[in-house]
Amino acid sequence: MTARAGPDQPGRVARIHDLGGMEGFGAVDVTEDAEPFHADWEARLFALNTALVRRGVYGLDELRDAVERLDPATYLRCSYYERWYLAMRLLLAERGVLPADGEPDG
Repeated sequence: MTARAGPDQPGRVARIHDLGGMEGFGAVDVTEDAEPFHADWEARLFALNTALVRRGVYGLDELRDAVERLDPATYLRCSYYERWYLAMRLLLAERGVLPADGEPDG
């Protein structure tokens, strides 16, 4: 993996999701968790994402990029599927499927 250069750290990664090698974030939890979803909404979000990808609304690489574009504070505050939700909203707004934040739904 090649590191992307940040504005003030040439050769370093530039986005918050690239936490590898950074200190101060605590230990990584490697506990085996047999449950793929911890709440019903996570399973529904997974199914919705699958349908959107299969319909060609966006690709998985685009979803990953949208997750990586989240504000660093938001990225760190959110759970895995909360990041998916925000990334999906971003992609759907960018494609005009959903209104952009702050616009009326009407």
